[in-house]
This record gives sequence, C-alpha cells and structure tokens, in this order.
Amino acid sequence: MTLPSEMKALLLTGDGYTKTPSGSALEAMEPYLEQGTIAVPTPRPSQVLIKVSLAAINPSDVAFIKGQYGQPRVKGQPAGFEGVGSVAATGGEPYAAGLAGKRVAFATGLSNWGAWADYAVAEAASCIPLLDTVRDEDAAAMIVNPLTALAMFDIVKQDGEKAFIMTAGASQLCKLIAGLAKEEGYRPIVTVRRDEQIPLLKEVGATHVLNEKAADFEATLIEVIKAEQPRIFLDAVTGPLASAIFNAMPKRSRWIVYGRLDAEPTVIREPGQLIFQHKHIEGFWLAEWMRQHRDSMGPAVMEAQKRFSDGRWSTDVTAVVPLEEAMAKVPAELAKPNGKVFIKP
Repeated sequence: MTLPSEMKALLLTGDGYTKTPSGSALEAMEPYLEQGTIAVPTPRPSQVLIKVSLAAINPSDVAFIKGQYGQPRVKGQPAGFEGVGSVAATGGEPYAAGLAGKRVAFATGLSNWGAWADYAVAEAASCIPLLDTVRDEDAAAMIVNPLTALAMFDIVKQDGEKAFIMTAGASQLCKLIAGLAKEEGYRPIVTVRRDEQIPLLKEVGATHVLNEKAADFEATLIEVIKAEQPRIFLDAVTGPLASAIFNAMPKRSRWIVYGRLDAEPTVIREPGQLIFQHKHIEGFWLAEWMRQHRDSMGPAVMEAQKRFSDGRWSTDVTAVVPLEEAMAKVPAELAKPNGKVFIKP
C-alpha cells in the first residue's frame, strides 16, 4: 500500500495544561484546535499506522483539548483518543507486524497521535482486532465507554449491594452500565436533566430515574436512597448535584468520581460523614485501570465485541461529521442530548 506524504488533521493549538479551567461544554473549536495539513507519521517498532475510518468524541477529548485532562497537550499534534480503521503500516516488533491490514479499534493516548485525522499512530498493544459483526460506529467507541462500563460494574458487584447511583444518566456510558445491571438484577438509580430522558433510561435498565432539575428532586432522592440503600455512587458530574447525593447516602458509601461535567465547586456538606460514617471519595481513570488489570483486558474486550455484535449493546449516534466540516459543526452536535458524535476523515 502506497502511503501519502501528508494528511489532514485537527491540530492542537495549546501546549501542556491550561491555567484557566472552564466548564465541560465545547462552545467552539477555534480556541483549542485548527484544521491543518501535516506529514503522515511513521510508526515506531511497537506501533502501527492506522487509516482512520471513524473517530469518536468523548468528554475526555473535550477536557483534553482544553488542557484539563490528566495528560498534557502537544501543540501541533492531532487530537482524538479513540477510533476505528485499518492498519496501513507497522513497526518492526512481532505483535505490531501481525496487525498489518487488519481492521482495529484503537486508542491513541500512549502515542499522542490523535484519531481526528486521516491517519493515526497507536501502540499495537492499544489496538483491538475486530470481529466482522461489529459496526464502525460501535468499534470507534469500543474502548473508552465499554471498558469503563465493564470495570465500573465490577466495582458495583464487588460491593454486594444491588442498588447503586449514577449521574449523567443519559450518557452512552451510563446506558451501557444500566444494560449490564438489568441483565443481572441490579437496581440503578440515575439522574438526568430532562423529563423526556426518563422513559429511555427505564427501558435500558434504570430502576429509578430522577430529573435533577425538578423542584422536588432532593426530597425524592432522599426517599429513594432510604428505600434502596445504595453504597456505590458513580459520578461524572461533581458540583452541587454530587454533593447532595453523597450527603444523602448511607454509611460506608463510596463516591467514585470519573468526570467533572459541572465546573461549580464541589462541597462536602458534612465532613464528619467521612470520619464517623466511614464514607469514602475516590477517583477512576480508565488508563490506570487498564495498567492495573492487564490480565482482564482480553476477556473484557471480547465481551464488549460480543455485546455489540448480538445487539445487547448499541451506540446511539447523534451525528457523523466529515473531518473538513468538524471545526464548524462539532460544537452544535455535541450540544444535542442522548447520542455520540463522530468525526469521519
């Protein structure tokens, strides 16, 4: 296969981390990215070069391009943490070479050559050879949300309680977790921001769906927690909402933070609960989980592929935006509820 010398990409305009954090919404691309043309990269021995078919946009991508993620930006490099495509060239190491020509889902966090481009470089170890039955829309979002869902649901099961709480209930991740919970008889309590999202979440597996904007939200929350006694709280939002939930939860509860969609300060209403009620606050970062659970990766990846293949899981798609139109169109598409936005080179 003859490779071009140049490629189009959405390139980072900032370096390192921001000194002025902002919220999770992406109002415009221009402060953080620019469309440009750069040389097609050459993979190192442990890497592969992938012709990108489709690339996902996750909340972690938005945090990253704003300089608010746990990984520094490199000015002039393409953005985008995951996607799907075909391996066009490989490094010299045996595992990398064995992926030549294969269709793979991939993550770029270790290589710093993002997926929002015609070509991306990924570590061969961060590539998943795909079953033919997995759609591109599911494959492009195969790593971040599905593996997080499986990992977090394992945390819920280890706790032993059937009920647990999730914020950002309408997100793709929470839908995946709700589906797992429904299959195994668990009882998710989820929060949303719109009444029209309530029936959708109940259909996929949520037992209780609470609108955080409702006038009686906190009173209803306290009633539900009293009845269900959840001790695991999976939180993507933080801020006042999370503070209220954690305050209402019973003894020995664990607040597991994996995102910060609300830029408002997060207050611990009753610090004494941490002392006398043995309540805990901790973080979850998929990259760290993957490093610590390498032996679990293979079975988790195969389980995700089977679920997407047989229809138990499916990625809800809001829009597929051509790469050349992404600068203008992505922010408006991301503002729409319920589905995933993709970039297509």
